[in-house]
Amino acid sequence: MSASVEVVSPMVSVRSVDRTYGTGRTAVHALRGISFDVAPGEMVALVGRSGSGKTTLLNVVGGLDRADAGTVRVGGTEVTSLDDAGLVSLRRDMVAFIFQTFGLVPILSAAENVGIPLRLRSLPVADRERRVRLLLDLVGLGEHADHRPDELSGGQQQRVAIARALAGSPRLLIADEPTGQLDSETGLAVMALIRAVVEAEGMTAIVSTHDPVMIGLADRAIRIVDGHLVEP
Repeated sequence: MSASVEVVSPMVSVRSVDRTYGTGRTAVHALRGISFDVAPGEMVALVGRSGSGKTTLLNVVGGLDRADAGTVRVGGTEVTSLDDAGLVSLRRDMVAFIFQTFGLVPILSAAENVGIPLRLRSLPVADRERRVRLLLDLVGLGEHADHRPDELSGGQQQRVAIARALAGSPRLLIADEPTGQLDSETGLAVMALIRAVVEAEGMTAIVSTHDPVMIGLADRAIRIVDGHLVEP
């Protein structure tokens, strides 16, 4: 009797996705028939030059933008069929973002910034503080919990942003050029940290980058050129 083979559904499934901005002769075809899967626990590097469609693709997958055609599923949820309230729930409960601009609230401390997603979930104070401490320790900033963003280096600010993204225990982490404003040494350290926390938290991740060293930290790379996926 042959052994059964377990079939694992993709964490992310994108099928024939198109996205166009504008109309007529000035239309910009940002995505053209994009299809790919990302397995649970996989870290994928999305590679492409500026203007290739990387950010648009990440935004469509994460529910920040809507596709004109095609389907996107995240954790079995069809993102492309969700209404606005459903997209808010998706971003609150399942998907987290890291951007190259950090996006920290200037007047809040590192701990308060990390705790924002937990406040939105109305998590009890003790549980929230415990989770924040754990995450700041995870990204190596436990001793900087009370520091505001202007008291931290660029690399430290991005670490706070990573901790904040992880606060709600997302199943999918989307990082759009997370090292774009960092020097190469700090950027590599941040990418290595993302790799480590993805494994530690058991998440799936899609990270856009053009740095070959950082691409090497991913499980695999997918390349986008002028809105089309091409062979790496």
